[in-house]
Amino acid sequence: MSESERTGSVREWLRGLEVFAGPLPEFDPANAPGEPVELFLWWLAEAVEAGVPEPHAMTLSTVDALGEPNARMLILKNVDAVEGWQFAAHAESPKGRQLADRPSAALTFYWPGQGRQVRVRGAVAPESADRSAADYLARSDTARAEALLGCQSRHLSSLEERDLGVKESLARIDREPGLVAESWTLYTLVPTEIEFWQADASRVHTRVRYERDEADSIWQQHLLWP
Repeated sequence: MSESERTGSVREWLRGLEVFAGPLPEFDPANAPGEPVELFLWWLAEAVEAGVPEPHAMTLSTVDALGEPNARMLILKNVDAVEGWQFAAHAESPKGRQLADRPSAALTFYWPGQGRQVRVRGAVAPESADRSAADYLARSDTARAEALLGCQSRHLSSLEERDLGVKESLARIDREPGLVAESWTLYTLVPTEIEFWQADASRVHTRVRYERDEADSIWQQHLLWP
């Protein structure tokens, strides 16, 4: 099979995959609340009730010093209308360094069974050492042990090296249960834009974006073209 035939075959295969099979929920923007966090929690609760795996998982997108984008999956730690949207990471990890250089980010949630996407953009700031420590100590022992190594995204010579490092960290945590990884940081994103996207099988999707100025606490709602 030639390269063009193989590419064409993959293209046709991808085009043949079903999307927005439904049944999809309806979304009437006229019923959207004035506060976007309220709508997000409503949609999140419906995803949980529908059995969506890891519905609080999200894509965190940042930009490096050269302006190149980076994206990875994280877990949402908390969200409310006052404090914003929280996640945690190593301050010395690639994402931590990128947030230190360019303290803004985007979050993307996608629940395919509901055909729903939520996009969040805004400035990011680290929380206090006490709040970061509390987040770290709430993690499982294995997660704390891995974080304590402080080697995220660095080259690894072998899986045996990884497993030995985690084993040694677990032993250290057992000896010092209150130990906290110094670079572990809880971050808060304060949004200026939040978009809610409801898919439709016809591809005539419904989109609503909440917008506000950084100095303004009042949200404005805008319908968007699909």
